Amino acid sequence: MDFSLSVEEREVRDWVRTFVQRELVPREQEVLRRERAGEPGLTRDELTELQLKAKESGFWGVQTPESYGGMGLSAVMTALLEAELGRTFVQFQFGGSADNILFHGNEEQRERYLLPTISGERKSCFAITEPGAGSDAKNIRTSAKKDGTDWIINGEKTFITGGNEADFAMVFAITDPEKGADGGVTCFLVDREMGWRSEYIDTMGEWGPAALVFEDVRVPESQILGELGQGFALAMQWIGRGRYLLPARAIGSCERLLTMAIEHANTRETFGAPIAERQAIQWMIADSGVELEALRWLVLHAAWQVDSGLDSRHAQSMAKLYGGVKANEIVDRVMQIHGGMGYTRELPIERWYRELRLLRIYEGTDEIQRRTIARNLLKGHAKVSGALG
Repeated sequence: MDFSLSVEEREVRDWVRTFVQRELVPREQEVLRRERAGEPGLTRDELTELQLKAKESGFWGVQTPESYGGMGLSAVMTALLEAELGRTFVQFQFGGSADNILFHGNEEQRERYLLPTISGERKSCFAITEPGAGSDAKNIRTSAKKDGTDWIINGEKTFITGGNEADFAMVFAITDPEKGADGGVTCFLVDREMGWRSEYIDTMGEWGPAALVFEDVRVPESQILGELGQGFALAMQWIGRGRYLLPARAIGSCERLLTMAIEHANTRETFGAPIAERQAIQWMIADSGVELEALRWLVLHAAWQVDSGLDSRHAQSMAKLYGGVKANEIVDRVMQIHGGMGYTRELPIERWYRELRLLRIYEGTDEIQRRTIARNLLKGHAKVSGALG
């Protein structure tokens, strides 16, 4: 097996690493100041400016097909790029992308929603989670009832990423209660101007999700994405599009954090010697190094399965679970190594501490990942020996 990158792949990774160091890391202190004042880390204009700067070097639509003006990079390369972006807590993503299920739109919908989203003119959000339907997505209660050639949507969505900024939402609603999730859920493309509103949800981190409220929102039949009653299949396709990318970004965060811990251990002295000479510190460094490397290969293995056309859901659940648990353990050790200074806001450790905690909750909690992994193994859907062989 050859685990080395090609010259081109290495150049792509290194360009992103340089971009992060030059354009994002220098903004960290200002971003921290803004966040503590209740302001957005990067304004929409600043984010757009950075995305256009990256576009000048060809970084636009990382996974968007080349036929739509994107780079069409592999899953493995995308995971490597996410790891590089994870080296800073400044929230940035390359422009030129659109939710995968938007590609299922008809010609009119592609012109109205897909292409403007790829170009950056429009912003979408994925709205399935509800106050009573988180991990149990089949338990959604938002309804859409037929009224002539229109549908009337009523209900509430919660913890919707990007919901405060989006100008249209992909909303999943019950259109046939008797059929339930399998045949009774439909996805609608709903412009904000059609009447829904968003409410900011304050969290312990800097992630600002939204609650979306739909009160008799009238939507034309033409706004159905895909087929009537087939929304749940679209939702599962969206959820499974790249769960490996969440722990991929954590790789970069943990690399930066562990580097900080090593530097501090080598310079901080107690009782006449660097704390790096203390066995307790050495063990924390060693455990973090091993777990970080294990996480890297779990993520890359899941991405490799995606590129190989294999069913990667089991591998992605493993990467998501391990990444969430171990990233939180690593940041906790790094804070411990820094002692009191690590607990202060003078260092960004506490910022990562709050951010990485979310990884164990959103897009599938630890418990849901364990449930999925266990079921796959117990029912023989996945082998203990893994995908190779």
